[in-house]
Amino acid sequence: MKNKSSIITTAIQTINMEADAILNLSSLIDDEFAEAVQHIYNSKGRLIITGVGKSAIIANKIVATLNSTGTPSIFMHAADAIHGDLGLILKDDIVVCISKSGNTAEIKVLIPLIKSAKNKIIAITGRKDSFLGQQADYILNSYVEKEACPNNLAPTTSTTAQLVIGDALAVCLLELRGFSSNDFAKYHPGGALGKRLYLRVEDISSVNLKPKVFKDTGIKDIIIEMTEKMLGVTAVVENDAIIGIITDGDLRRMLSKADDFLALTAKDIMGTNPKRIKADAMALEAKEVMEIYGISQLLVEENGKYAGVVHLHDLIKEGII
Repeated sequence: MKNKSSIITTAIQTINMEADAILNLSSLIDDEFAEAVQHIYNSKGRLIITGVGKSAIIANKIVATLNSTGTPSIFMHAADAIHGDLGLILKDDIVVCISKSGNTAEIKVLIPLIKSAKNKIIAITGRKDSFLGQQADYILNSYVEKEACPNNLAPTTSTTAQLVIGDALAVCLLELRGFSSNDFAKYHPGGALGKRLYLRVEDISSVNLKPKVFKDTGIKDIIIEMTEKMLGVTAVVENDAIIGIITDGDLRRMLSKADDFLALTAKDIMGTNPKRIKADAMALEAKEVMEIYGISQLLVEENGKYAGVVHLHDLIKEGII
């Protein structure tokens, strides 16, 4: 049985081997890669990405990355393609075939069928002299010298290289399309990533209660308001405009300093320069302001009027933090 030291050594060797292989890919990026990217960008069709075995798994991931960054893509298993799924491929579609060897039986059957339909073929392969390499219109070279597997058999380094080539392809297309963070949010509306890009302060603060008092409101009523609204803070307003803020911390400091606090009013204990944020600001901006000032609440304004409170816990709940 291997001890911990030898396990760690093997893990590090695997990572270093794959890292070296990825670095070597940069020397394989050439004009043909750029031409393939330009052809995809100018195409009216979709990308159909296919492979078998581990390459099929990589194809699925590349499809997901491309779809989420503005390049419509579909996964087609090479084995299923020759048993009926070729109907997925439309006239203007481009087919990306992923294969380390470029000589698998499924690929040899599939490629002539694609070529007979006159669809362009882009190969992601480590063998330019393979059947796939010779038949493809463009080759994206994913050559690796050796698998990380000690027997040089299990797809490890080669599938990592395929994945990186797919990422490079997706990022190049993303930049050509001018794909922005707002575009990204459209494709990720339900996840935390999307929320960071599209969720606004008003989307959060509007569901909260809206604590407010006036400058002559007494301490007892201030405490009741803050307790009922459960946000640990209340705005002090005048003509619906924010003139101050009272936090739980202000109340504690008042209790430690004043013997006769029942006679005090909001104007005696409020902070007069509260941090605030506009209702239409991004929720991510609220997070950044809270981090800068080390606070857990922000008062929200809309058209110069008090509009509510956004709390640190709201941002955590929504996945912004």
